[in-house]
Amino acid sequence: VNPSRPIKPSAAPWQFWKKRVAQPESDHEMDSGLVRWLKRNDTRLLHWGLKRPRLVMGVAIGLILAAASLVPFFGTEFLPPFNEGSFTINFSTPAGTSLEASNQIGVVGEKLLMQVPEVQYVSRRTGRAELDEHAEPPANSEIEVDLKPSDRSREAVLADIRQKMDQLKGVTVNIGQPISHRLDHLLSGVRAQVAIKLFGNDLNELRTNADRIRQTISTVPGVVDVQIEKQVMVPQLMVRLKRDALQRYGIQAGRVAENLEVFYNGKVTGQVLDGPQTFDILLRVQNNERIDIDKIKSAEISDAQGNAIPLGQVADIAYTTAINSISHENTLRRIVISCNVQGRDLGSTVNELQIKVAQDVKLPTGYFVQYGGQFESQQEATNLIGLLSIFSILGIFLVLYSHFRSSRIVLQIMLNVPLALIGSVMAVMLTGGTFSVATLVGFITLTGIASRNGIMMISHYIHLIEQEGEKFSEQMIIRGSLERLVPVLMTALVAALALIPLTLDASAAGKEILYPVATVILGGLLSSTLLDIIVTPVVFHQFGKRALVTYFRNKNQGDFNTDDVPVNDAPFIEPELTAQR
Repeated sequence: VNPSRPIKPSAAPWQFWKKRVAQPESDHEMDSGLVRWLKRNDTRLLHWGLKRPRLVMGVAIGLILAAASLVPFFGTEFLPPFNEGSFTINFSTPAGTSLEASNQIGVVGEKLLMQVPEVQYVSRRTGRAELDEHAEPPANSEIEVDLKPSDRSREAVLADIRQKMDQLKGVTVNIGQPISHRLDHLLSGVRAQVAIKLFGNDLNELRTNADRIRQTISTVPGVVDVQIEKQVMVPQLMVRLKRDALQRYGIQAGRVAENLEVFYNGKVTGQVLDGPQTFDILLRVQNNERIDIDKIKSAEISDAQGNAIPLGQVADIAYTTAINSISHENTLRRIVISCNVQGRDLGSTVNELQIKVAQDVKLPTGYFVQYGGQFESQQEATNLIGLLSIFSILGIFLVLYSHFRSSRIVLQIMLNVPLALIGSVMAVMLTGGTFSVATLVGFITLTGIASRNGIMMISHYIHLIEQEGEKFSEQMIIRGSLERLVPVLMTALVAALALIPLTLDASAAGKEILYPVATVILGGLLSSTLLDIIVTPVVFHQFGKRALVTYFRNKNQGDFNTDDVPVNDAPFIEPELTAQR
């Protein structure tokens, strides 16, 4: 071959197309036995379906409506339950419990936990220092429980732990997991899945109504670990200054307050250096004098002339009781009733809980409740994902329309999306019937994957008419469907094989988020692929002719680039439909 000599093609590209048209792919000697069996049965199915278009489309619509009608009956939750291999158990004893007493209760709790066969070891932290980022009083303890492998399910182990913890009377117990507990605390400020925040002005009314709410929600099935934010009456020393007496002695109120602060809290007056170490010199009275009210009254302060004046002459001093802590949110006083959900989905449990509280607890004027925690986050995430899914579907439509320039073709391609919904809903129903954020993400991902089958099928129909001279007929539909049968099945099978490992063990650590995503996509792939084999050809045979007219008209008007085919010699011919109506 002389490289300097140009090679002249012996025929135009459209002639190659005509040659292929003269010998259509009617025999499949090169196919394997399985492929020949698939194509033979697919041919029978297509002949049957093309003769009964109304039946095929009616069954498809019925399945779609049936799947959509099941969705409102599914449960909802924010995230799937995690399997972290350990538990975090919080003990809350009455406010004011000493460190020694709280430690004793913690030791008893540890011994009870070690009686559970699956518990490997426990570690406890009672109280937290004041400078800690999450300071806790000595009345609160946190126990980390590490589990070892067992034949019992996680729910059975958790039930056994709850039964052991019920033996601790007067102690509020909250059971969770390390990451889940931190997540709950981040979402609502409470280490529980559901936080009911009661707002009002009077502290006594808040505590009274909070206890009524606690009693009401305790009767809801699935609600566990119900507790009220610790607000109890504790003894306090009240020092009320007498303004007239202070004026008589010429003593300033701020000066008395400073003296009282030194009296109780002490004051650093200097430092002592001992080698590399530094120690503060703290000035304050002895402990026995700080708790004796008579000695407090006789404590002396100086007036303007330096004379010693007993504190009892310028202030009313008495012991009283008051709330140990007052919480505010958005400038309003509030108290929190928290609980967890076990053995039931979060959404239905909170819905029933809200109905019972609204019916059984009548709040005074100016008092109201807000529901937070994972329930609130689940609603916000669902609304956001629903909005994003609309943009996702709209984006897919616009991308397809920018290529086909026919809304009818695009809608027929996107028919696979509701077909995929059928399998996805069935997969969710078979795996527990609960929607979560992970499930919704799977639905959005499936939207793009399911559209691929329709693109492969319908674009090949257009190719046969445009490039290979086929006429719009049953023969063209059957040929195009058979030629795309193996590619459609192979692409779906490859994606399904990649997802199967994620669906084998739902309780395996690390698969909590991936399992519902993979389940939804796998179920949708199965239904959309199987139904696409019969539904897409039938729908395109019924409504595709007008769509193709629009497609080729737009193309001939210059909206598309027709490099090889002259505009006036478009290969599409509008023949009579040969399908039996």
